[in-house]
Amino acid sequence: MGAHWTPRDDAELTAGWQLWLALDSCARPSPDWDGTPAEAVRGIERCCAACDEILAGYDEPDSAVAGLVRSMFLATSWTMKLWRDDSDPLDAERAALLHADLAAFTEHAESVRTLLATGGGWASLPR
Repeated sequence: MGAHWTPRDDAELTAGWQLWLALDSCARPSPDWDGTPAEAVRGIERCCAACDEILAGYDEPDSAVAGLVRSMFLATSWTMKLWRDDSDPLDAERAALLHADLAAFTEHAESVRTLLATGGGWASLPR
């Protein structure tokens, strides 16, 4: 991922803002989490849906922000493939694996958020 993003127009700025908002808390299970991996990744599913909407509403597939949105699909694919349909309760070993996968996704999401906030001019907003 590049070290800098500057929106080229208002439409790209808006798409960047939408992605920044979508990434806010998507890797954390909700307070009513039932303890299953499938439920733990529901936020990532919502993130993917938001990314789909952003790409559908922003008609510049070669733009930097579209690349950032697509990077979220790459960051989620492995985690979603492994955990999306897993409704078995977690034991300590599986919980550690799920935590590691969510942490890796969160790290990527935070780096994208930082890049967007810096380039978009809203880095001073609280996280």
